Amino acid sequence: MDWTWLAQPDAWVAFITLTALEIVLGIDNLVFLSIVTQKLPEEQRNRARTIGLILALVGRVALLLSIAWVMGLKDQLFEIMGQSFSGRDLVLVGGGTFLLYKATTEIHEEVEGPQEEGVMATAATTFGAALVQIFLLDLVFSLDSVITAVGMADRVEVMIAAVVVAIGFMIAAAKSVTEFIERHPTVKMLALSFLLLVGVALIADGFHKHLPRGYIYAAMGFSIFVETLNMKRRKRPAA
Repeated sequence: MDWTWLAQPDAWVAFITLTALEIVLGIDNLVFLSIVTQKLPEEQRNRARTIGLILALVGRVALLLSIAWVMGLKDQLFEIMGQSFSGRDLVLVGGGTFLLYKATTEIHEEVEGPQEEGVMATAATTFGAALVQIFLLDLVFSLDSVITAVGMADRVEVMIAAVVVAIGFMIAAAKSVTEFIERHPTVKMLALSFLLLVGVALIADGFHKHLPRGYIYAAMGFSIFVETLNMKRRKRPAA
């Protein structure tokens, strides 16, 4: 790879911008990662988070090294009732549908309680299933960021460096985010609701109806702000 971009101010601006973008988009990944790894035994959670994010890094770098193929996913494959679909659209709809299913089943379990039957039978495959879910969902989340990165930077080296730094940040923050969600059940419900919103947004994007992520993040940020006030209120001694 050509690392002469290190001496170019424009490349550094693109690197910083892309890194910030990857970190912001990584909020979705951290929330999903936290929910998935909570199903594992405590001694496996940190390893699953780290390995899952490393696999996600490998997947993102592979996408960046296959930019021509990724951009080709935007080409129309077929049309149904006037609605055209590309490979990217199908991936987004599939990923969004899975997020809706995952978030809905988790919310049902939080409200109704876990189903005991069959839990022990599936425990041995949970670790591998968690890694597969983390890897595949990260690829879905990565498609838009990779396509955006192509328009913001000319060098693949800049894009890869930004992804490496962003994933490193996520690895460092994953444990704290997971533990915070585990300590506060109401925050977990907010996180699951957030995944529902993201799932709907992905499906909408797949049908060419873009929902600005800023609105989703703003709504979730306000909800978290209100919940933070509630947590502080609950900690206050009763009069």
